[in-house]
Amino acid sequence: MSRVLITGASGLLGRALMREFEQTNWETLGTAFSRVRGKLVKVDLTNADELKAIVAQFKPSLIVHAAAERRPDVVEHQEAAARKLNVTATEELAKLCSDEKIPLIYISTDYVFDGTSPPYKVDDKPNPLNKYGISKYEGEQMVLGASNDHIVLRVPILYGEVESLAESAVTILFEKAKQVGVHCKMDNCQLRFPTHCDDVAFVCRQIGERKLKDSTMSGIFHWSGNQQLTKYQMSVAMCDCFGLSSDHIEPDLSGSTDTKRPMNAKLDTSRLDQLAIGRNRDFTAAIATVLAKFQ
Repeated sequence: MSRVLITGASGLLGRALMREFEQTNWETLGTAFSRVRGKLVKVDLTNADELKAIVAQFKPSLIVHAAAERRPDVVEHQEAAARKLNVTATEELAKLCSDEKIPLIYISTDYVFDGTSPPYKVDDKPNPLNKYGISKYEGEQMVLGASNDHIVLRVPILYGEVESLAESAVTILFEKAKQVGVHCKMDNCQLRFPTHCDDVAFVCRQIGERKLKDSTMSGIFHWSGNQQLTKYQMSVAMCDCFGLSSDHIEPDLSGSTDTKRPMNAKLDTSRLDQLAIGRNRDFTAAIATVLAKFQ
């Protein structure tokens, strides 16, 4: 039986990865740090000795590195701490995987691009606008520099089975959207491609299984939802799901945010499409399921 080690397994994407691999007969082990629960193992990824110990003990056939500081505003204000996880720990893990001949899938982001010339292909030159994007791009360089066999999977804004609305930059919109009668503004400039974590997990498993059969499966890949929406449009869709008025939501056309973000970082997924790898779902139907318990 193949074994997969998943970092960041207590997070939104990490939980989806655990479910996907567990239900498809992989021996699965997840690491976490601040939210250790159930079968997860506490590992400080910034501690090289702890990292080496868990890899030596579990002997994975594949590692999916999903752990990251993913909040751009946090990275802007806590850059040193974020870089320890997004860059330094990634470099250590990539080198360890290279030494041990373990395939690595590194989860990256569409924020490595500046959003001025979409859609972005896997070989387009990154130009991140903020410190989060810079840290993830540097992580990519560490991964690909450690071994030509490693894999980078770039994905956009994610949503899924959240434990709280604040866990996703998509679902947090519902906090204001459901407060009918309380005026709010939502960005209607930046074009986003909300992607369900379960679909990203499915893609990761497909890539992992292909990698174990074909060692030439390597380099950069893109996956993304195929519906283009602004945060305003997502918020209106959420209201429509539950029969709520969206008259209190004003489209914000200023384009201003605390942290600079790309206007349209649409990812070209053709490399995976050509391999018949991928899965998508309708945003409106999926977000209704996700938000049902938060009405």
